Amino acid sequence: MVGAGRRLVLGLAVGSVLGGAVHGPAQAFAAKESNKLVPHRAVYEMTLDDARSVSGVTGIDGRMVFEFTGSACDGYSLNMRMVTQMTDSQGQINMTDLRSSTWEQSNGQKFRFQSAQYLNDKLGDVTMGRAERETPNAAVKVRLSQPARAELNLTGQVMFPTQHSLALIDAALAGEALFQARIYDGSEKGRKIYETTALIGSEVKPGADGTELETVAKEKRLGELASWPVSIGYFESQGGDLTPSYQIDFRLYANGVSRDLLIDYGDFSIHGTLTSLEYLKVAECK
Repeated sequence: MVGAGRRLVLGLAVGSVLGGAVHGPAQAFAAKESNKLVPHRAVYEMTLDDARSVSGVTGIDGRMVFEFTGSACDGYSLNMRMVTQMTDSQGQINMTDLRSSTWEQSNGQKFRFQSAQYLNDKLGDVTMGRAERETPNAAVKVRLSQPARAELNLTGQVMFPTQHSLALIDAALAGEALFQARIYDGSEKGRKIYETTALIGSEVKPGADGTELETVAKEKRLGELASWPVSIGYFESQGGDLTPSYQIDFRLYANGVSRDLLIDYGDFSIHGTLTSLEYLKVAECK
């Protein structure tokens, strides 16, 4: 679950798509002036939404803090920490603490990532590495330094997290209902690419949310922006399984902020409620 939690945030960063044709990395990253991603810090309260008996999960509660900063000049940084307590059917409680930090060059050619996860305050997996390509359409070369030194070559069209998020917003603004992409975010010890399929609902016009918004969303005037209900399925890159490893539903706003999260792992699902939102200073290009 911890790894999936990290992929959730990176997918939403922004964070995280085919409406006729798959966008190439260079084309997808050419975001319009009207949908630049706003630097922000968001806090989500995470709770158990539903669970099948086979999951053994009876309770989940925690918090996710997500921070997005940077600009097209300096690149984009994503920092996330997600701490959750899970109660199983035997009444045992386990606490997981996931910390992740990434930096992505604005042209989508360089990507750095590192993450650490703790279980009951004991450090477990640590992942660190970097990925780059010589040109926007070239193969991606990954160099891992942790958990073990290794080099990987990722062929075909691959997007990094912020690149994917910008492309997803562009697809929504263009009225596209389906957006597919292969994403590399450094998760699963830096060795996996996920095939993603995003279903984009009809645009919710500014002011159409009414009283449905959380207090903080109202205070930060999210309702004055266009938004779209989005559902993204994450599939294993190999194997051809038609069932996603997990699915994320959320409301995506034109400035990159997300709210009303639902992460479905099949046997259980988690809901994320936006409880705090702070807009950060926009870095000016020199």
